[in-house]
Amino acid sequence: MSAPVPAQRRLIVGISGASGVVYGLRTLQLLRNAGIETHLVMSKTAEVTFAHETAVKIADVRAAAHTVHRIDDMAASIASGGFRTTGMIVAPCSIRSMSEIATGVTSTLLTRAADVTLKERRRLVLMVRETPLHAGHLRSMAALSDMGAIVAPPVPAFYAKPRSIEEMVDQTVGRMLDLFDIDIGVVRRWGEDRNS
Repeated sequence: MSAPVPAQRRLIVGISGASGVVYGLRTLQLLRNAGIETHLVMSKTAEVTFAHETAVKIADVRAAAHTVHRIDDMAASIASGGFRTTGMIVAPCSIRSMSEIATGVTSTLLTRAADVTLKERRRLVLMVRETPLHAGHLRSMAALSDMGAIVAPPVPAFYAKPRSIEEMVDQTVGRMLDLFDIDIGVVRRWGEDRNS
């Protein structure tokens, strides 16, 4: 029997169907490079979005994760609070997924895993990808914040002077992973890298 993985070395990554699926893929790639075990759950619409926004094959997205869970597998390990993780990031997070998480009425493994993350008082970061926002969206975000989630839209940090979309994505993903105390070495930090 293999030794258990420490919870702080295991992160759930959800990819919903919102625009910006590259954030989820890059999160998986950077975490793999950092030696963090990832558990991926991806919605069916995320697969469609990958086809529209990238040339990446779904098999390659799955290969970037350590473990892949089917979106309809409500008996998966990540559906239980007894399965220890450091938390979950949903990158990107659609308004539908956000709304399910906010109400606790979950219909997929992605939203169930997020709900479990909240109930276990673990870190949940939602890269909500929608604009403009109406009052209902904002109320859901406020409710999630009250429950302990971090709502972190993927807003570019222009002070980092990104030279490409890839650098912009890395900066954003790196800042999201900072929220889990995971430094993957791709963030240009204010006050530290001004001359570079």
